[in-house]
Amino acid sequence: MLVLLCTGLSVRRTQTRTAGFVLERLIAYILLFPVGLVGLWAALGHIVFAAQAAASIGWAPSPFQFEVGVANLGIGVAGLIGVWYRNWGYRLAVAVMTGGFLGGAAVGHVVQIVSTGNLAAGNAGPILYTDVLTPLSLLVLLALTVRSARS
Repeated sequence: MLVLLCTGLSVRRTQTRTAGFVLERLIAYILLFPVGLVGLWAALGHIVFAAQAAASIGWAPSPFQFEVGVANLGIGVAGLIGVWYRNWGYRLAVAVMTGGFLGGAAVGHVVQIVSTGNLAAGNAGPILYTDVLTPLSLLVLLALTVRSARS
């Protein structure tokens, strides 16, 4: 919702209301919020508050959470850089990396739901939707802007 709100405010504030501008703002705000800030939040959770993060997912704490946390840290920092570094290729690389990590996490969540009935909020709640929608949205928006990136 923040992505749409900020994009709307950004479009409203400017005289430039082209489709390219709107798509660029959508990409930037996806990189800022669900990739950048949520990535840093997830890193903090898995690194500093590992027991609470595991409990919210319906898992026992694990040493692998540190690895998940530093992966989230890298994705979060890359997302924040992509907000201001408007290079299409860089943003595509962030989207692919985000898609691999979050897409894999989404598959893991679904497997846990089906095989164990794990409906914990951190497994079957909003995170499942963002794990799918965030990289998918980025990849679709980048595909829509590939022509303008080439020129």
